[in-house]
Amino acid sequence: MALIQCQLFAESLSMSTEITLILPEHSPLRASRNGKLPVLYLLHGRGADHSEWTRHSSIERLAEARGIAVVMPSAGRSYYMDMQQGGSYFTYISEELPAFVKSLFPISDRREDTFVTGVSMGGYGAFKLGLRFPERYAAAASLSGGLDLASRVRGEGNFTPAEMQSIFGSPERIEGSDDDLLAVSRRLAASGTAFPQLYQCCGTEDFLYEANQTFRHTMKELDVQVTYEEEPGGHEWSYWDMKIKRVLEWLPVQV
Repeated sequence: MALIQCQLFAESLSMSTEITLILPEHSPLRASRNGKLPVLYLLHGRGADHSEWTRHSSIERLAEARGIAVVMPSAGRSYYMDMQQGGSYFTYISEELPAFVKSLFPISDRREDTFVTGVSMGGYGAFKLGLRFPERYAAAASLSGGLDLASRVRGEGNFTPAEMQSIFGSPERIEGSDDDLLAVSRRLAASGTAFPQLYQCCGTEDFLYEANQTFRHTMKELDVQVTYEEEPGGHEWSYWDMKIKRVLEWLPVQV
């Protein structure tokens, strides 16, 4: 297995940034994919960076056992948005990053081989990618995600006024927009487009538990199947390290 730290200049961000990649060396899945690997884009939480998952979880060992590549980018505190005053992080994560890694590394470009997962802010980012681009992602997973963004920016998300303005602009613009996962889900369901497979979990003592319940209830109203799990746990790595193992087992990787 290779653990690669990579620095690149991101045009979307107008700056250098870093990614960490995990590449299994002897994955049996390559044989049916012309030497390419299925890939999991793994997103960090608010205020963290590309190193968060390798420092706090068992992702290296799990990815090696599953035989898939893992790509971990940095997005700071952007909430995976094209910021109002800052970098275009959603464009970077959704467009520039996949093109970059596929051009340099043995990563499949097939939808059935492409997955996204994240924790906290990254859980929001993962579902945003999966729901905005269901034609690209076979599955998306959220671990304790900040899934009800409209509620968070109305005063529940602990954003400073300056941060609120730089990331979101006016809080009122989120509800009903393409950054509102509830609204995006309703439009996707109305269009008849197939959803990616979805996995959602949250600890019952997590401060984002209510937001996760809101998202879950919306999916039930739309008759969208979500693999949902909850158990005692807070907003903490002892919970997420346990659940990332479950996610790797759940991913619909075709042999």
